[in-house]
Amino acid sequence: MNLFQLAYKQIKSRPLSSTLNILLFTSGIAIISLLLLLSDGFEKQIERNAKGIDLVVGAKGSPLQLILSGIYHVDYPTGNIDYKEAMNLANNPLIGKVIPQALGDNYKGYRIVGTTEAYISHYEGRLAEGDLWQERFEATIGSKVARETGLKLNDTFSGVHGLLEGAGHSHDDSKYVVKGILAESGTVLDQLVLTGIESVWEIHSHHDHDHGEEEAEDAEHHHEQEAHREITSLLVSFKSPMGAITLPRHINQSTNMQAASPALEINRLFALLGVGIEALQLIAGFIILISAFSIFISLLNSLKERKYELALMRVMGGSRFRLFSMVLIEGLTFSVIGYAAGFLVSRMGIWLLSGYAESNFHYDLSQWFSVWDVYLLSLSLVIGLLSAIVPALKAMKTDISKTLSE
Repeated sequence: MNLFQLAYKQIKSRPLSSTLNILLFTSGIAIISLLLLLSDGFEKQIERNAKGIDLVVGAKGSPLQLILSGIYHVDYPTGNIDYKEAMNLANNPLIGKVIPQALGDNYKGYRIVGTTEAYISHYEGRLAEGDLWQERFEATIGSKVARETGLKLNDTFSGVHGLLEGAGHSHDDSKYVVKGILAESGTVLDQLVLTGIESVWEIHSHHDHDHGEEEAEDAEHHHEQEAHREITSLLVSFKSPMGAITLPRHINQSTNMQAASPALEINRLFALLGVGIEALQLIAGFIILISAFSIFISLLNSLKERKYELALMRVMGGSRFRLFSMVLIEGLTFSVIGYAAGFLVSRMGIWLLSGYAESNFHYDLSQWFSVWDVYLLSLSLVIGLLSAIVPALKAMKTDISKTLSE
């Protein structure tokens, strides 16, 4: 019988304490692994979608809400702003690029965004099929939209008023036609229906007409709307770092608009979330330490119970190193089994949470492997060794004659 079989037999002979040790180790590894995966996936999504956007301009309100709605499309907008006033920012020598966005409708929970081709270029989007929109009521859809809704080239669909599925009435009188489907990019483009701003304006102009206005009043309202177009937000990239110093204050103090910095607001969000994540990681670390101490006590107690067995092994030709190695392998076995179980539990957790994020926010947070897995495995092995080293030394120093004489 080799050392691994002996170690397994000893662990199996103590089912209650062995199960407790493995459960404790599994819990700690699972919590830490899950938090690391979520943090890593979340940060990558945040950085990928905010890359190259220095400022988001929108209606006054919560800056974080403006960032979440304008860049990530996971919150409600703070309101609308005047299109002409917003686009005047493009004339500022400190600004390199502006991308307008007009929101208000969705299709099966996926937001319809009125914008320009610069939005797709910003994220380096590529077409998988068809072309970009050219005329009003033509749309180019993201890969996830096409996959989940079943829309294909030249299909028609109606937007629903509001940003939640089934929350408003359907614009059946103004149907979009799918002119193109974007290739998967791993960015927010995957989950959006993109069209020209004019399409969004026209649909909501029709929407206003449908709500009890007389024809003469409708015409007057239409002319007023032509002269006063609105958008939801403006994505801004600076040409010079000086823009970050002067422009936000100027916009916030001198206009009816609000300027929010993605970097600043996301750092605040990470600071808030980081407190909870660090607390959970400390709890998980404490659980792992308890597990290590439990393995240590379990191995010490087992030595007392089988000291005669160890002495007989020595008499039958077993070396001190063999006894030392056998106890070390027991400690390592606990840590390896605990790590493997924790790994599986964390992946089950990430699968469930990713499904929730997908159904509610259309973001995929699933990440099955990470460089942290290697570090956690190394940590598990070190803990297994440290918890077994003292019992292993005691086993190696077993006094044969004294033990057998008893």
